[in-house]
Amino acid sequence: MLGLGENFPTFSLRANVSAIESHAFRVITDRDFEGCWKVYLCWPKDFTELSREEIVNFGSVSSQFQHLHAQLLGVSVESEFAHLAWRIQDDELSALTIPMLADTRRDLCGQLGILDPVEGVAQRAIFVVDPQAVIRFVYVTEMHVRRNVAEVLRVLSDLQAASSLTQM
Repeated sequence: MLGLGENFPTFSLRANVSAIESHAFRVITDRDFEGCWKVYLCWPKDFTELSREEIVNFGSVSSQFQHLHAQLLGVSVESEFAHLAWRIQDDELSALTIPMLADTRRDLCGQLGILDPVEGVAQRAIFVVDPQAVIRFVYVTEMHVRRNVAEVLRVLSDLQAASSLTQM
């Protein structure tokens, strides 16, 4: 698994970015959202209650991530069409603006080292990446363990504070 201080992999993936079908898809790369911190929220499967709950919880505080100049990005091995279907069927998901990256070839998850060897899906992981594409925080849990949104916000804030101190 990639760890602290390593560069986040380069990628170019189709993503679902909206429940509105005419604006539903776009290609997102590692070079998008330049100058921002990025928080990659990885989950195993769409249409599962725990994944839905976490995405909604993270999405409900997206303004706090924006305040910290951070972009939330979702990642799973499901297709962009599965992400769209999931958003369309769920009012809370359809209201969110979190891009859902479709790592259908499992390239990104494989490079990150978070592919579950038995199920072949992404493990429940979070990567906080600084504007220079360096991994500053990794958080991986077992498949059925929730991640704490407040903890991720706290860590992001602390990392940014530490970065500003070292730049002085």
